[in-house]
Order: sequence, then structure tokens, then C-alpha cells
Amino acid sequence: MKKVLVISLLTLGVALLAVRCSGGGKQEEKALRADADIPEYKNLSDTVAYVGKEVCKACHADIYETYVHTGMGLSFDEASRVKSSSKLSDDSKIYDEHLDLWYHPYWSDDELRLLEYRLEGEDTTYQREEVVDYIIGSGQHTNSHIQNVNGYLHQVPFTYYTQDGKLDFPPGFEDGNNTRFSRTIGLECMSCHNSLPEFVMGSENKFTGVPDGISCERCHGPGQVHVIEKSQGIMVDTSQYVDYSIVNPSKLADELQFEVCQRCHLQGNAVLKPGKDWYDFKPGMELSSVMSVFLPRYEDAENEFIMASHIDRFKQSKCYLEAERTYNCISCHNPHKSVHETNLIQFNSTCGDCHSGAPRFDCTAPEPDLVAEDFNCVGCHMPSSTSIDIPHVTVHDHKIRVPGERGMADIAPQAQKVKKFLGLVSVNEDAPDDRTVARAYLQQYEKFTSDPQFLDSAAVYLDRAGRPLFETVNWYFLKADYSGLCADIDVRGVEVVLESLKTTDFTNDDAWTAYRVGQSYRNMGNKDAAYPFLKKAVTLAPYQLEFRNKMATLLVDLGLREKALSQMEFVYQEYPYYPENVNNLGYYWLQEGDLEKAAEFYDESLALDPDYVPGLLNRAGLALYQERWAEAERDLEHILSIEPDHPRATQVYAQLKQIYP
Repeated sequence: MKKVLVISLLTLGVALLAVRCSGGGKQEEKALRADADIPEYKNLSDTVAYVGKEVCKACHADIYETYVHTGMGLSFDEASRVKSSSKLSDDSKIYDEHLDLWYHPYWSDDELRLLEYRLEGEDTTYQREEVVDYIIGSGQHTNSHIQNVNGYLHQVPFTYYTQDGKLDFPPGFEDGNNTRFSRTIGLECMSCHNSLPEFVMGSENKFTGVPDGISCERCHGPGQVHVIEKSQGIMVDTSQYVDYSIVNPSKLADELQFEVCQRCHLQGNAVLKPGKDWYDFKPGMELSSVMSVFLPRYEDAENEFIMASHIDRFKQSKCYLEAERTYNCISCHNPHKSVHETNLIQFNSTCGDCHSGAPRFDCTAPEPDLVAEDFNCVGCHMPSSTSIDIPHVTVHDHKIRVPGERGMADIAPQAQKVKKFLGLVSVNEDAPDDRTVARAYLQQYEKFTSDPQFLDSAAVYLDRAGRPLFETVNWYFLKADYSGLCADIDVRGVEVVLESLKTTDFTNDDAWTAYRVGQSYRNMGNKDAAYPFLKKAVTLAPYQLEFRNKMATLLVDLGLREKALSQMEFVYQEYPYYPENVNNLGYYWLQEGDLEKAAEFYDESLALDPDYVPGLLNRAGLALYQERWAEAERDLEHILSIEPDHPRATQVYAQLKQIYP
């Protein structure tokens, strides 16, 4: 299964670019103005390069100096005391009661480290220490943390929540879901929490370079043409005309202005269109030409929202739906200045466009209440609230309402209720095609909530869409219906399917299809049929290490041991922190008769994950073979404490107790 968690972590670092109050009058979405001739912008071409914010600074130093202090400008950087908002001490520790693991982040000079450890009484029975390489998040709400191992980025299991001054697990790691050091940070996450990175095609989470924060070109598009024209003296009087060498969002049609912001401030279940990837959207384009963003709708849940849903919420406001003029994000927000430096009067003045009589603006609230709020419209009509996806954080709800209207209560009580699911809704595209909707339901199941009804809904749309290969294979695989998947491939024709899987791109769609087909044949006991598909997966995505790991074990089963070792060693060189591969290397050398090397790899795999059951079982087996009874007993008892009904461990432990009571 494709393991990419898009929820949370990362929603946290991006500060509010532009989405707060502002109205926008229309009962339905206003069509893009005819004068918004997208092809006129020269920097929308794929051949135009990004130049970096330092180049922009040469001419726009005043804007640069304020922008770098905004939430977006501070969204990502190397871990340092200067970047960090965390207040850490010797007592800064968090405990995972499900895994019985403690975590203690601390500074060693200017290096941020995380110690993971386990206690029995006062004795430390396990510890692992890692360096934090990057901090993600401006500190307005959170700092989360990322580790870089040979370019492979993973989130580490602690977040500092600045509003509460609280150290806790990252969003999605709580309630028994702590993935420790294995949550991948892929291109989808990075493309919103940073400027566009240098990503290794054919990987899930390998980068050759990551920038230090969201830069100018995320909102203005690539700057190469603009820089060339200005260096050649080609100037445009922007008070009279549009400079089409670069996008100025304020010159775009109203809805295209929204598109710039909602690329990242409309977080949800983002479904890429066929042939598109996370690099493809540029300011001046319609977001729906690249992706459709879905959100689940539930009965009686008007007041629930995720953190980065500013535009979805705002577009539900009467201020947007009924006002005579168009309002959007930059009606209230100046993306070049921090929201903390924006005067209250500036926000209220936007309300004054429709509501006259400053400072009351026709408000019917009692005068003492208005004085208590300092005549702040936002405080009452966009109250701070929790979000359903991020703990310890409050944000302004961008659905502007009169206090006391339905749904204005805090979401916490509502979040406890089981609500009727109404369906997934695309919030940036009126009528997405059936294939896109099918994919949305598959992703909702795979990435967010493993509710079988999502797969049932996906099946309906797959049939309507003609059962496209990628989505159909994924549907069978998520259902663990390996027999059905293999039968489907047999009907389509094995060679036909193999020949069709030939694209290496940033989505790895063809590689994932090949992998799922190969694993399904293997699960059905057909190793020979599995081989060409797993080989194709590795060829198309050579840095997706899960593919190589599974290929290596298949090669062992097929008796191709030297080829298997080559795959294992490749994975080990690329990312030595992969417990399953390290354990497999131990088993390989055990079969080769090198017991010392086998023991070293077993110990190494368990140093990475002390509860990795296959590693514990293999190490116990080696200890039994060498008549190290106490060590075997320790590992077997550990397995049974994790999985009390583990059949093999139960059997071997019973045999051991006859020898070593």
C-alpha cells in the first residue's frame, strides 16, 4: 500500500497567506473574466526557469525584507536555535503509552537532537538518538521536524505547538499511530510548505535540494523571463498596463487570484489529473487544470473544518456569496507582510466596504461588547476555533457569520459524534469526471480513513469510468483481493499490461501499478508471474526502496541469491535505516553460513526498531541455534508481549521452556 500520510504534519507550517475575511458577491462561482487570457503570461511556459528569491531581492529589496518575516517566508529552514520556536529543557519529554517509548528533544550546541528510549523501572533498556535536520513551520502555530538521511526525508516524532507552548506528537502520530521515524515527506507535502524542491524522480521522498522557505515565485511564477526582460531594459508602466513577463496576482481575474492561494490554502484530498504532477500548477492557471481537491461532507457538521481550509470556509460566507463586489484573500491579507504586523483597522476597513459607520459598522452588538472587543469585527464574526486535524492549535474560522448562527459553537463537542457521511465533494471543480472521483475515494481510504464505504463508492465510479488500470488495480489491492486483481490482469493480458507500464514520472503511478500487480501474483503463490512486474516497478522507480526490498525477497525465493544481495545492498547504501531490509540482510548471511554477520544485522535492525517482530524472531532463532538460551528467551518473551498469540513464537517458546525452564 502506498504509504503517504498527507494529513496534518505539514499543514501546520504554512502561515495564512491570504484568506481571511472579505466578501465576494455571487450566488454561483463567477466565470473567469474574458480578459484573463492565460497564455499571455510568458512565464507559464514549462521552459521558463525559477531564479530564486535572492534574485528578486536585487530589485524588490523593500518587499523582500518584510516578506521573509511572514509565515510563508519562515515556513522551512535548516534546524537551528535561530529558526526554532521550541522552548526545550531537561524536562521536555513526551511519552507514547501505546509503544512504551519516551522522546526527549534537546540541543547539543546548535544541533537539535531527539532521543527515543524505553525504561524498565529506572533502567534504560533501549535508546536511539537522531539528528534533526530541518524545521518546518513558521512558529506561528507549530514547529515540526524532519530528518535527512542521504536525501531521504522523514518526519521525526515530535512537534512544538507554539500557541500552547506544548511539546507533543505531530498530527497523525497520536492515539497509537506513532510511525516513529518512518513517515515519508514527499513532493506533495514539500510543494506547499516550501519553494519547489529538487526532487529525485523515481523516488517517494528523496531530494537533492530543498529551499529555505516559500519564495516569491510560488505566487508570481517562475521569474526567468521577467529578469531577462528587465536586464534588457524592457520596462512596463504597471500603473497603466499588465506586465506579462511575470504574474502579479492582483492583476489576475478574481477567481484566478483565488487559485493562487487555494493551491495550498485549500488542503484536502488532492487528486492530480492524468499526466500532471505537483510541479505543474503555476500562478495564472486554473487549479482544476492540474488537480481536483476533495473534502468529505457530513451531516450536521457545518462547524467542522481542517486547518488549511480557509478558502473552502470563506466561500461559504454570505460576505462572499451575496456581496455586490468580489472579495478574495488579498482583500484582507497583504502576502508581503506578516499578519501580526497588519493593523486591525486594515481588516475592519474591508468590512466597511459593505457595512457603514466605523467603528461600529452597523453592528447590533451591545456597546460594552464592542468596546471589549476593541471594535474588532474578526473577533466576533471569525472567532478562533480548533480544527479537526491539528491538536493544540486555534485558527480563525474563515466562514464569516453572525454570532449565534447555526454552527458557531466550538467544534470539540461535535467532533465526538458519529455523523452520517454525505460524500466527497470537489471544492475547486464543479463536475470532476468519474475517474477523478473514483481516485478521490481510493485516496480517502488509503491516506485518511480506512472506511470500507469509500471503496464501495470508488467501485461505482470505476465502473462508470471504464475501469482504468491504475485505479482498478489499486482498488483490488486496497481490498486485499489479490485473486480478483490477478484475474483482472489475466483478462487484460499480462503482456499488454506490462507493455503499457512505461512511464517514469514524479507520481510513480505506473511503478505503483506494476508493484501492486507483482505483489498480488506473489501473494497468490505465482512467483514467476510476479517477477516481471516487480522488475518493472524497480526499473520505473529505482529509488522507491520498498519496491527493491520486495524484489530482493522474491529473488531469494527464486534462487537468484546474488541478484537479491545486490538489491539489498543498494537499499542499505541508500537508506540504512530500513529495519526490514537490514533484517533481510541478516537472514541472507545466516543462509550463507556467516553467523557473525547475521547477528550484526539482526542487532542493527532491532536498534532501529526494538519491536520489529521478524527481527526478534530471527535473532531468537540464531540464539537457539547457538544455545544462548537466555537471549532467545528474552526475545521470544518480547515478541509475545507485543503479539500474545504469535503462532511461531508461542511454539518455539514452549519448546525452549522444555530445555531451559
